[in-house]
Amino acid sequence: MNEGRAHEPLEGRIQVGRCVMLYDPSLVGNFDPRWFEPEHWRQTGALRGEASGRGSTLFFEAEGGAYALRHYRRGGLVAAVLNDRYLQFGESRSRPFREFRVTQRLQRLGLPVAPVVAALHESLGLWCRGDLITRRLIGVSTLAECLARSPGSIDWFGVGATIARFHRVGLHHADLNAHNLLVDGAGRWSLIDFDRASFRDPGLWCDANLVRLRRSILKVLDSLNARLDEELWTTVLQGYREGASRSGSS
Repeated sequence: MNEGRAHEPLEGRIQVGRCVMLYDPSLVGNFDPRWFEPEHWRQTGALRGEASGRGSTLFFEAEGGAYALRHYRRGGLVAAVLNDRYLQFGESRSRPFREFRVTQRLQRLGLPVAPVVAALHESLGLWCRGDLITRRLIGVSTLAECLARSPGSIDWFGVGATIARFHRVGLHHADLNAHNLLVDGAGRWSLIDFDRASFRDPGLWCDANLVRLRRSILKVLDSLNARLDEELWTTVLQGYREGASRSGSS
């Protein structure tokens, strides 16, 4: 399952008080703990935008690069009580550190992801909080945005083939949806958001991932008062089957 090797990520470590940070010195050699402070980017005028969702994501520029800073937040009913606090199981099992290392592994395999830059684990006794910084992919559109413009013009075969590449290396994406698949101007697809992702042996979870994506697509189309052309979904499955049968890099 050789996916080709591109950027070779590294892991550095910094501890400041109750906060432990991992970072990739090959991407940001002069890493500063203030990178995790939104106010720092506001004061320096480097803030470039904000995205909403379960986590709070800020976009900023530094050292000639574009980055996304995501603060982990709870979802569902428990969010009203715990907000951004998670039960403490140690830094190595924290969500930001696990996502950092899963993403780095995908980078080593040459898979199309947003390179991970740094992760923060803050210990609060029984609880903890965390953040993640990734490189921001510029000039891309989400699958959801493409659906809003023109579903028929989407490279559905490429969508399926891209998912197959990740499944071939055993990557189980915990939230495969139309907002986490991105395409650039050259038609290259990428996958983002590996919170709670894991590596597993092949199994029924592969089909479950595809079912989850289909539900997400239907939800987006429903919000647009549109329906899914089943021939398009058949093309996704064709791309997936062909991609899954490959043993070399793609």
